[in-house]
Amino acid sequence: MRLEELSLTNFKNIPETNLVFSDKVNCFLGNNGMGKSNLLDAVYFLSFCKSFSRVPDKMLIRRGEDFAIARGRYVRKGIDEELTLGLSASKRKTLKRGGKEYDRLSSHIGSFPLVMVAPQDIDLIRESGEERRHWMDMVISQSDPIYLDSLIRYTRALEQRNRLLRDGCVDHNLYSAVETILDMSGGYIHSVRTARIAQLTEIFDKYYSAIAGTDEKVNLSYQSGLNQEGVTLQTLIDEARRHDEIVKHTSVGIHRDDIGMELDGMPMRRTGSQGQCKTFTIALRLAQYDFLHSATGIRPLLLLDDIFDKLDASRVERIMELVTSDSFGQIFITDTNRTHLDEIMKRTGGNYRMWSVNEGVFTPTQS
Repeated sequence: MRLEELSLTNFKNIPETNLVFSDKVNCFLGNNGMGKSNLLDAVYFLSFCKSFSRVPDKMLIRRGEDFAIARGRYVRKGIDEELTLGLSASKRKTLKRGGKEYDRLSSHIGSFPLVMVAPQDIDLIRESGEERRHWMDMVISQSDPIYLDSLIRYTRALEQRNRLLRDGCVDHNLYSAVETILDMSGGYIHSVRTARIAQLTEIFDKYYSAIAGTDEKVNLSYQSGLNQEGVTLQTLIDEARRHDEIVKHTSVGIHRDDIGMELDGMPMRRTGSQGQCKTFTIALRLAQYDFLHSATGIRPLLLLDDIFDKLDASRVERIMELVTSDSFGQIFITDTNRTHLDEIMKRTGGNYRMWSVNEGVFTPTQS
C-alpha cells in the first residue's frame, strides 16, 4: 500500500499543504514544534480515525479555525483509493472512502494498516498496563474485525455493569445479561491475545537482536486471570462479586490484563537503560509491522517520528539497514538531524523525497 498524496487544511499548526510522496522514503527535517509530527499524526488519523497522541478531536483543529480537513490519495492492492476526514468544532467527525461516508468508523480500522514509531513508545515500558493493552488491541484490531467487534461489545457491557454497581442495583437478571456478554466476548479476546502475543514474541526477538547487535534475549508474556486452566470470566466475576459491590466497579476481566516485557529474564521497566528501552520499543514496532503484513497481505505504512535520539551510532546504522531493505514498503521519517536523513537517502538509490518544515510550512529540498 502507498500514500500517493496528502492534502491538509487547518490540521494542528498546518494551515494548508499538499504533498506528493515517494513510494519508498519521505523525509521531513526541522526543529521541534514546527509541524513534522503533526503531518505524521494526520496520516495516522486517516488510518485510525483518531490522533496518535489520543488528544480530543477538537484539539486537532488549528487555533482560530472551526474545521479541519485531511485528504489522502492511496494505492491499495493496486486500486486507487481516496480518504477524506472532516473535523468540526460543532459537529461529529466524518470519514469518507471514495466519497461515501462510513456508517461506523470502527469498520474502517485495518483497511489501511499503519505502524507508527514515536518517542511516546517509551510509555509501553514505563507506564501502566493500560498503555500495553491499548497497543495490543490496536495491533490485533487491524487484522481481526471480529476481535474489534468483541472489544467494543465487551467495553459497552463493562460500562453497563459498572453503572449497575455504582447505582447499587440488586436485580440479578440485569447483572446476568451483561455478564453473559462479558464472558462470551472476553473469552474470545483472551484466546486471540494469547495466540497473537506468542506470534509477536518470536518476530520481536529477531528484530531486537538485529538492532542491538548482542545476544540479549527479549520476551513478551501475556498476563491474565484467564490463563488458569479451566477458568472462565464468569467464574472470576462470581468470585469477585461481593468485592465489586463494595468498591462499585468490576475488578476482574480482560480489561485488567497486562503484557510482561523482559530483557534477559528481568523486567524491562526496572533494568533497561535508555538505549535498551529505545531499542526494545523500536523492535516491538517493527515486529508489529511484520505481523500486520503477514496477517493482512498489505504492507503497512511505516511512520518513524524522531526515532534516533538516545541511540548510539551502531544501532542507528542497523535500524537504517532494516527499514530501507525490501522487507519494508513506504516510509515517512522525521528528524532534527540532517545527517541521519542524508544517510538514509543514500541507501534508497534516489527513491526519496525530502521537505524542510518551518511553522507548519513544508518546503521541498535537495539532498
